[in-house]
Amino acid sequence: MKVIFSRTLLPSMIITILSLLLTGWLIVQAESNWIMVIAVLIVQFMIISILFIQFYNRYTRPIGKATKTVDRLIEGNYSARFYNGNSPEMEELSVKVNTLARNMSEIAIQEQMQSEQLTTIVDNMQSGLVLIDEKGYVHVVNRKFLEMFGEEESNYRGHLYYDVFENENVHETVQKTFLYEETVKKSFVHREGLNKIYVEVVGAPIFNERNMLKGAVLVLYDITELKKLEKMRKDFVANVSHELRTPITSIRGFAETLLDNNITDPATKEFMEIIYKESHRLQLLIEDLLALSRLEREDFRLLIDNYDVRQMVEEILPQLQQKAENKNLTFDLEVPDQLTMRADKDRMKQVLINLIDNSIHYTPSGGDICLAISEETDVIHFQVKDSGIGMDEKSQTRVFERFYRVDKARSRNTGGTGLGLAIVKHIVEVHKGKIDVESTLNQGTTIHIYIPK
Repeated sequence: MKVIFSRTLLPSMIITILSLLLTGWLIVQAESNWIMVIAVLIVQFMIISILFIQFYNRYTRPIGKATKTVDRLIEGNYSARFYNGNSPEMEELSVKVNTLARNMSEIAIQEQMQSEQLTTIVDNMQSGLVLIDEKGYVHVVNRKFLEMFGEEESNYRGHLYYDVFENENVHETVQKTFLYEETVKKSFVHREGLNKIYVEVVGAPIFNERNMLKGAVLVLYDITELKKLEKMRKDFVANVSHELRTPITSIRGFAETLLDNNITDPATKEFMEIIYKESHRLQLLIEDLLALSRLEREDFRLLIDNYDVRQMVEEILPQLQQKAENKNLTFDLEVPDQLTMRADKDRMKQVLINLIDNSIHYTPSGGDICLAISEETDVIHFQVKDSGIGMDEKSQTRVFERFYRVDKARSRNTGGTGLGLAIVKHIVEVHKGKIDVESTLNQGTTIHIYIPK
């Protein structure tokens, strides 16, 4: 009822009521004069028609125009506009529709600019980029990826990744990213004719606001130049170490010969002893550098075999026990019988010798050292524990770096090269194993090594 008597419809309603009342009065006056009745009805029809036409022109027709304008906006034509000033209501509607159109146009322009900026950034990245949805379909590949692997963008976009990516390493990275829902990193070699491209691929999962997996993004880095520099460094170290081996051996041999000749001059004898001692240190350093170089070679292969662990330990035990006794250290051994493992026997010997020798160097006289080996579900667990000087948290994160020494003075005095733990870590890694360190300053250190069975 309020709508009928609203400000918009009230004039039309008054005119309609008055015309109906006038028509009724005229019909009553006309009585049986049919001509008069028909004329009155015709006039009444014209009045009502004029009212409806006016209502249509003021409201219904503008609403139809507004609807068409909104349809054009929905289709993406944000330049569409609607103008009507037949009534205050229609004028307000046209202002709001046009304001909405302008806002949508500005939003569309901003989105287009952001999209163009994102596309420009993605395409000009110096790393390959691939976007894969949760079903395994490829949605985005950038220009660098196409340069690395060839083909056109249409050959990848919209296809399942395992149908269009030929490299098995990429397949494995995608599968592990989806399976473990965590970042996965892998390196491989991609060949283009006679050329080799070293690639590092990083797969990262994509989650929505509800923490549900929605896809994965792959970033592929061309690390060929880094590999070349690394190879140059390795070759340089290997070549220099190899070239120094002979003169250092000669210097040590000559110094040893001169010391055996009963030198009478105390100063000369002291100098010769220094030469002999330092040449021995240089020889150890060169041997460790050559050992690392051999481990880092691409064609390096482990000599895998099955062997008894206790027998392996007993082969290296005498020299280690002798060193411990000379320093008044207690050496304990916990190795079960009938324990076998599959690994490179000589390399594992080198691991244990380096670790125990390191513990002997850093454990004061009267301390304890323990080598414990146990069999767990999927691994053989090696544990070397000492009551030595220990290390702080900063040293624990760097102890496996080359030439890093927890106590530089002690390492030099004991003849350490700073490469022992680096060699250990590398041997463990080529066995697909894991190495951890636990240490407390001035209380001791425990090294854990896990080698897969």
